[in-house]
Amino acid sequence: MSQIRILVVDDEPFNLDIISEYLEGAGYLLQMAESGEEAWTYLRRGDSQFDLVVLDRMMPGIDGLELLRWIQADRRLADIPVIMQTAAASPEQVREGLAAGAYYYLTKPFEPESLQSIVRAALDDLHQRRALAERLAAQRHALQMLQHGVFAFRTMEEAHGLAALAASICDEPDVVVLGLSELLVNGVEHGNLDICFEEKSRLREAGQWEAEVQRRLALPDNQRKYVRLTVASDPQAWVFSIADEGGGFVWQDFLELAPERAFAPNGRGIALARQLAFDDLEYLGNGNCVRATVRKRRH
Repeated sequence: MSQIRILVVDDEPFNLDIISEYLEGAGYLLQMAESGEEAWTYLRRGDSQFDLVVLDRMMPGIDGLELLRWIQADRRLADIPVIMQTAAASPEQVREGLAAGAYYYLTKPFEPESLQSIVRAALDDLHQRRALAERLAAQRHALQMLQHGVFAFRTMEEAHGLAALAASICDEPDVVVLGLSELLVNGVEHGNLDICFEEKSRLREAGQWEAEVQRRLALPDNQRKYVRLTVASDPQAWVFSIADEGGGFVWQDFLELAPERAFAPNGRGIALARQLAFDDLEYLGNGNCVRATVRKRRH
């Protein structure tokens, strides 16, 4: 596996030294930049492939928000996760950063554990997206003739594989697969396994998330629980319906990217799925059933 490359951008050399010290020993390859201009030079170089950007918001010249907008506008760079580190942490300022694409936040000053946790979360999400893209390439066009199908699954691995298979029928599968994977995984972890947002945050910060998922999957009460995906075609759209066997959740709280959750390592998935992957997303009843719609292009 190639070494993780992180670009750290801050106009204060002291802050760069702190981040370097906090991430030292984790096996990352760090590139430091003391301005937005220098960072943009590194990002635009053809031989520079970064896996993550840790970005200071307040800088002279090209500030963090402007640089983030440039990153998001470049197709080659847009999928790189960006952690925004800032002392500007009012709800309005966080909303502005979320709108620009900063889905991971750190408030200055921060502890080493906070930095390490949010870095792990951002890299986990990136690795998951890349793995889905690889699966999608193998599944593309496999289900083009499907009119109606029902799939049942139990595990996270099955959820990711099914997301790649089902998304392959859409015109833009690389976008749909991210949202569909999020909804299927939510059916397992938050639905059937009853792991709430706060509990998942604690588990991820402690590095115990995967072990707890496996433990709960093995419990007798959960071994017969399934999440079901129904895929249906009509002349205008593909409709994906996901139902789990859990007690539901307050789904209204997760349809938007909320500033108060911007500093947590999780809790963005539903909002991003709704915003980026689907033309319509509708939760039914108590939240254990969701329907996502993807319009078909006219050829």
